[in-house]
Amino acid sequence: MSIIRKTLVAVVLALCATLALAQDAVLKPFVLASKGPGNPAQTLEATKAALTQAGFTIAGSYSPYAGATILGVTNDELRSTAAKSERGGFGAAVRVAVTQVKDQVQVSYTNPQYMANAYRMAGELKETSAKLQAALGRIEEFGAAGLTAAKLRKYHYTFGMEYFDEPNTLASYPSYEEALKAVEAGLAAGKQGVTKVYRVDVAGKKEALFGVAMKGEGDNKYMDDKYIMSEIDFKDIKSTAHLPYDILVSDNKVYALYARFRIAISFPDLSMMGANSFMNIMKAPEAMRAALALTAGGKEDAR
Repeated sequence: MSIIRKTLVAVVLALCATLALAQDAVLKPFVLASKGPGNPAQTLEATKAALTQAGFTIAGSYSPYAGATILGVTNDELRSTAAKSERGGFGAAVRVAVTQVKDQVQVSYTNPQYMANAYRMAGELKETSAKLQAALGRIEEFGAAGLTAAKLRKYHYTFGMEYFDEPNTLASYPSYEEALKAVEAGLAAGKQGVTKVYRVDVAGKKEALFGVAMKGEGDNKYMDDKYIMSEIDFKDIKSTAHLPYDILVSDNKVYALYARFRIAISFPDLSMMGANSFMNIMKAPEAMRAALALTAGGKEDAR
């Protein structure tokens, strides 16, 4: 075999090996940007400034409980990539969290590449990932042992649980404009404890993502953001950027990812039973679905 041919064979084998490694590489749901002593309010303002300077638009923010603030942010790549796949709007925003944990402040965000695969988007948002890293930092990915891109694109928690392409259809309307109007009105009224945090319009498509806060007490506590996170976000590095929950208006329909998918994709390693398990929030998926459906102007039993 000639030297040139041997070299070509070696290059091809190296490329194949690289591709195989890329396919087997695991992704985790969150990125820890920074942690250390600091003032949460000052850290939040510095985070906002860094994101804006990096070309991100801050669509909205809220504090679901003491010591935690979450920003919904977007950019051109997120909005345009969201337009290229069915219900890609679920990935039109990145959630950035500033969380005080004892005497430290953690800044974290949803991993764009993880979510792009989980939401079956037509692209992996690598540019957005690079911009977030440059703006905020990147210590490590966290939140799970990790899943490959291939597994994320067909993920469900376990047998009988919902996939990404099995969302709840909360309501239907004669037009996109009427669907948007109904959702905006329902969120503004807040009668079900569901209120608007932000809205991101997908580029060139009749699709809009709403980040929504959920607050409930007494019999309605199972849909409450603080209650749910108190049960499942128990590790030292906090997964605060799991919140807020989402409503997607796409054409004339209103959707939400069923909670057994939406929560599990952020906490795929959470055990089914025992302390800090899905069993502790067993009533949450149905409580959330009903509250979201009524907010969107649909029926309580909407599926």
